[in-house]
Amino acid sequence: MKTLLTPYIGFKDNARQAVEFYHAVFGGKLEINTFAEGGMPHDPAEADKIMHAMVEADNGLTFMAADTPAGVEYTPGSNISISLSGDDEQELRGYWDKLSDGGQVTQPLEKAPWGATFGMLTDKFGINWMVNVSPETAE
Repeated sequence: MKTLLTPYIGFKDNARQAVEFYHAVFGGKLEINTFAEGGMPHDPAEADKIMHAMVEADNGLTFMAADTPAGVEYTPGSNISISLSGDDEQELRGYWDKLSDGGQVTQPLEKAPWGATFGMLTDKFGINWMVNVSPETAE
């Protein structure tokens, strides 16, 4: 699997409506997982909100989205992250190391409940990044 660079958009309580709309626009495949399904600790009141969604159009256009949980700052306009994902752990860890240099790690790159190795950081220029190494090779 090649490494993918994908926009990841944060919403406030309307991610489901947004991804259903974008799915209608772009077609293809829509995957939706709620906080209850995701295996991460969450406020029970947010169990049905979207922890992760992905629209993958037949032509390869892909983007991901989630609802911003309570207690996490939501600022429209700064609610987009760039996601790097794939199964080449060495390549992705290399990107992680370089992007985190001078930046701030907000979620260490480590085993996640869904089986991947996952982390989040803000680089030295203020850009938010997510790195996800698929479970096939994640340690």
